[in-house]
Formats: sequence, C-alpha cells, structure tokens
Amino acid sequence: MTIPTVTGVHLGGSAALPLLVCGPSLGTSAVALWSQAADLLREHFHIMAWDLPGHGNNRGEVADSFTMAELADGVQAFVDSVLADRGESDDSYVYAGVSVGGAVGLRLLLDQPDRITTAVLACTAARIGDEQMWRDRAAMVRSNGTSTVVEASTRRWFAPGFTDRHPEVAAALLHSLMATDTDGYTAVCEALAAFDLRGDLSRIRTPIVALAGAYDVATPVSAMAELAHGVVNGRLVVLDRASHLAPAEAPADVANTIIEAAGIRAASPGYERASGRAEETAPQVVSTLADRRAAGMAVRRAVLGDAHVDRATANATDLTREFQEFITDYAWGGVWTRPGLDRRSRSMIVLTALIARGHHEELAMHLRAARTNGLTDDEIKELILQSAIYCGVPDANTAFRIAAQTLTAEPEGNTAR
Repeated sequence: MTIPTVTGVHLGGSAALPLLVCGPSLGTSAVALWSQAADLLREHFHIMAWDLPGHGNNRGEVADSFTMAELADGVQAFVDSVLADRGESDDSYVYAGVSVGGAVGLRLLLDQPDRITTAVLACTAARIGDEQMWRDRAAMVRSNGTSTVVEASTRRWFAPGFTDRHPEVAAALLHSLMATDTDGYTAVCEALAAFDLRGDLSRIRTPIVALAGAYDVATPVSAMAELAHGVVNGRLVVLDRASHLAPAEAPADVANTIIEAAGIRAASPGYERASGRAEETAPQVVSTLADRRAAGMAVRRAVLGDAHVDRATANATDLTREFQEFITDYAWGGVWTRPGLDRRSRSMIVLTALIARGHHEELAMHLRAARTNGLTDDEIKELILQSAIYCGVPDANTAFRIAAQTLTAEPEGNTAR
C-alpha cells in the first residue's frame, strides 16, 4: 500500500473556528483555486486546503503510483495532523472539494463516514471521464509535460468569457498547471483511470451538496445529478455562469453554498457584492418545477438583461402572463439551462433559426442576447453570411439590416419574452 504525502496551506480563519478542509482540481494549486472563496469564508471557518502530490506547495518526492483510496488516506493523515495542532483528536470537519478533490471527498465519506459533518462537492462525479481518456492523457503529459494540456484545460476549466473578464485569475490557475510536476500529474491521472464509486453512492449518508457548473463538460450537470440523487442525503445546485473550477469562477456563490451547507447561518446577499463580480448569480437548485422556473428566470435575466425582463413582466396582461410563464419554464428553464451546449452555441442556433423563419422582432432581441453570451460582431457577421447560403440571400439581407440597426443602438425593443 502506498500512501502519498499530502501537504496543505492555511487560507485563513482562526483555529478557534470550525475546520473547513478544501480539496483541489487536477493541475491546480490550493492557493490559486481557493483563495478568493477563502477570503469570504475566513470569518466562519479555519480554512486548510491541501495540494495534490507534485502540485502547488506539495513538492516532495512523488510516489510512483497510488489509488484514489490511498490518496484519500493521505488526505486524512493531513487532516489528522491539522486536528492535532488544533488540540483535537479524531474530530469532525466540513469538507469542500473540486473535481479530483471532490472524488477524494466521496472516498473519505465512505471510509470514515463519521468524520465529515457535511460536504460540498463541486464539479466532480463518482466516475470522472473514462479509463482510456486518463491513460492517454497521462501518456501525453509523461512524454511532453503539462504545457501540452494548457489549451485544452483552458477550454475545459472556464465558462465562456471568463478569461477576458478575469485574466489574472485564469493566469494564476494556468501558471499552477504549467508548474505542476509531471510525475504528480500523471500519477493522479492513473489513479482517476481506475476510480469508480457509482455503485457505492447509496452507502453515503452524510449531507452532500453537489455543486455543478452549467458550462462544465468534464463533469456535466447530469453527472452531478447522478451523484446528488445517488447518495442518501444529497442536493444538486447549479451555478449558472461557472464551468469546472467553481471556487475561482464563482467564489461568492461557492462561499455562500458552504456556509449554508454547514448550517452556520443563512446565505447573505452581500456575498454576491463582496466578490466584486456583478455577473455572478445565486446558486440554483434545479430539482422541481418551481426550481426549474426559478432557474429559467435567472438564465433569462442573465441573457436578456434585467431591464428587458422587468419591462416584459410589467407589461404582462391576463392574456399574456401565462405565455410568459410557459416560456420561462420550458424554454429558459427546460432548454437553456441544459449543460449539453454552452450559451454561445445556443445563441448561434437561435439566430440561425430566427433568420430562417423570418422572426425579425425576435432576431433583434437575440442579437443583443448573443453579444451577452460572448459572440462578437464579427462572429455574428459570419453567421449571417452562412445563413445566406442555407436560408436565402433575402433573409440574410434583412438580417444584416436588423443587425446594423440593433448592434449600434441602445438596448430596447420586444418585451414579449
């Protein structure tokens, strides 16, 4: 049995506060991934985050190979040392982990079920990817280093537009990836290749929040739903504007979720403001019809803008109100929240369909929405040019006229939806 050495870093909070242990994603450091969320948690928790072998501050010799169960044993040994320093023995703690850190959390919940009081497991799954994918990635990194996975990781880690809005956060995370030891990265890949706890989820009774990113393709919402509904006491929360690294992309929402899960106090709206990121929204639970409507309204506001939705709501009549609710429930809540396509792709599909069908009033509204979803004017131009071939030159001509008017004008227009 090989128990890898796991080391950690203190990210804030007094040792007199409850212990929160934070786990990383493959290729990240604890500091780069968790610091911003920790700034919002330090008054509630003593925060200790751990680094994977060969990652971050964990620069000791890396074991040739280890399993996820052995990695979890290494994490528990680290936690026990922290508890000993706090003057506690075999005491309990709150756990939050991302991706492989979340997978380790599942293993800990199975092996020592009484130690963790509650867990927030973000952007993870009981089975992440498949064996051959991890074997292939390990072989590639072993041969060429971690720089070879930077481009793919950038696409996988961040929701559309995040790197432009927060270049310093993205740069710190990508730097931690490039600085990761090759042996450490490949050893974790090999461990993940054999990891599969889907058949064991029903044994986990600890309260769990499965925190999913709506744009996450590595561990999509469907996989997080499988986790949330597979354990005895699970809850699914979807972060509307996050992909695979939720604590860095949506630190306020993650902090709020951890605070709520731990039962310290109700979530505070101030956390959205504290992060300084106006685009972040409250986490959405998407498990009931009411939740779907709430999620749909959140996406509708994010895509069309508060002013537009407020006008539409104010202008609703007895004749149109139920139709608005129908659109919010089934279009925005039922389709736009699905993880299979990102919002840029959905905007391109909608624009093409509206051009083809001649829905010109809707086209103006969705041209503005496409910008919000990250499409550039040049990309919109290319989309309309292509529609000239497949939909017809007259349709494209009209679309160009509407685009020229809409994209240079102040937001206004249709309030029907």
